[in-house]
Amino acid sequence: MPPSVSPKNLDPARGCCFLFLGPELGEKSDAVEGIRQSLKQQGAAPEETSFYATETGVSDMAAALRNGSLFADTRLFFIKNAEVIKKKDEVELLASYMKAPQPGTVLILISEETRLAKGLEDPVPAGNKRIFWELFEDRKTEWIRAFFRREGCQIDEDGVGAILELVENNTEALRRECGRLVLFLGKDRVIGAADVDEWLSHTREESAFTLFSRIASGDISRSIESLHTLLGAKEAPPAILAGLAWCFRKLRDYQALIASGAPGDFEFKKIGLGSPKARRDYTEASRRYGHGAGDRLLALTAEYDIRLRSGGTALEEILMEMFLYKAVNTIW
Repeated sequence: MPPSVSPKNLDPARGCCFLFLGPELGEKSDAVEGIRQSLKQQGAAPEETSFYATETGVSDMAAALRNGSLFADTRLFFIKNAEVIKKKDEVELLASYMKAPQPGTVLILISEETRLAKGLEDPVPAGNKRIFWELFEDRKTEWIRAFFRREGCQIDEDGVGAILELVENNTEALRRECGRLVLFLGKDRVIGAADVDEWLSHTREESAFTLFSRIASGDISRSIESLHTLLGAKEAPPAILAGLAWCFRKLRDYQALIASGAPGDFEFKKIGLGSPKARRDYTEASRRYGHGAGDRLLALTAEYDIRLRSGGTALEEILMEMFLYKAVNTIW
């Protein structure tokens, strides 16, 4: 079991609730799997149901939670994007269930935010709550090294730095991309920055990072083209925004570093900008937008993330195009 959940907190016979919050997707997924495996050890595999708060009404969720199952003794429910549940009547309805959960039912509320409506947090015991924070640079570096050690592969410092520049700041994305490198390159060589650039770029012709490059250069037509390529590849709009938010936070770090003096290669590597190409993107973005751009772009990203999650799938493409237009053309 992951450290956030102890066996005494997981009591499906009485019913129980958990909150898994924060932006670190990989460790959160591991914690969910820990609960799933513990339930299997206690009996049969649970019947699983997932709800998205952006798509399913709270009344329908509560009805499903209160209804028993004809086919399974234990049920595992997920409510994802739980941060959008804010209306007083909806919070009270769900909280009333959480205060007295159905026997045989485990409910996990999941969000990339770090807080939910107070009424949803209060019924959950402190031991059943965990915020999964993004990894700091030193933790990400060690995570990558450990991954390749377990796989029997070697990677040099420049290779690690290149992965940090190209991959989103969560272990789910790191695991996926590092796994690709192991698959493509094998175990008979030391993986370097050139390998990472070649293979990750080859396997991901478009990503949130290439989209950021278009935004940084002010090219709206190529930004829209990149967006449509990503959407055509079934990339979820909230995931695209999460990748861009990572880039905008990096832009904030870059501008703070520049403002502190005349940084050298070591200082740039410390914030994950070791390669000249990555540095060029952030230099260009900084020149276009001016001081404080990172915070302003992050605020815009958060605004459209909320609009996406509350607007339904029918408006996703339009909202993403509106976001890009504002991100590219609004010079504060």
